[in-house]
Amino acid sequence: MTSNEAVSPAHDAPLRVAVVVGSVREGRVGRAVADWFLGTAADDPGLDLDVIDLAEVELPLVLPGWGGGPSPEAAAVLGDVSPRLAAADAFVVVTPEYNHSFPASLKNFVDWHYVQWQAKPVGFVSYGGLGGGLRAVEQLRTVFAELHAVTVRDSVSLHGPWSGLTEDGTPRDADVCAGAAKGMLGQLAWWGRALRAARAERPYAG
Repeated sequence: MTSNEAVSPAHDAPLRVAVVVGSVREGRVGRAVADWFLGTAADDPGLDLDVIDLAEVELPLVLPGWGGGPSPEAAAVLGDVSPRLAAADAFVVVTPEYNHSFPASLKNFVDWHYVQWQAKPVGFVSYGGLGGGLRAVEQLRTVFAELHAVTVRDSVSLHGPWSGLTEDGTPRDADVCAGAAKGMLGQLAWWGRALRAARAERPYAG
């Protein structure tokens, strides 16, 4: 069985969602935004959430050459996070917008993996600036398309931090933002279950 195959789960088994926190900057609000999202998503008993905080994932910036393997240090880190990505049915990426794009830490983490993303849906929670991180999300959509992942249409966009977010990183307009999160999760769950069933019936040949 290859790394992007899975044993067929029960139809009503919880959807395994890996939530990737993309910012590693000192003083970040990314973890607070992620915690708010997790609290909203916790209302759905059909989701099994696994948080991967990149501030705790120390992958080197230098990737191994073609045909080479990771260093022992990188292999140890990958030994923890890669199986969690492979086991996930879907992903939610929590990202800020840095200079009209997303953090280098997030791109590095994405690039260390490949088959783990394939034929799975990705949703986004973004924050920062007047655009609420939407430019970071639009660029991430092209990255995940290259990796054979499916990005869901709706995303959660939090403007600020000076307007849309409180000082502790939670949304000021909690009801509207919670509604956006639940809408995105509804799409993610549909795609997650549909693609999980498809992968179980016929392994993806990307």
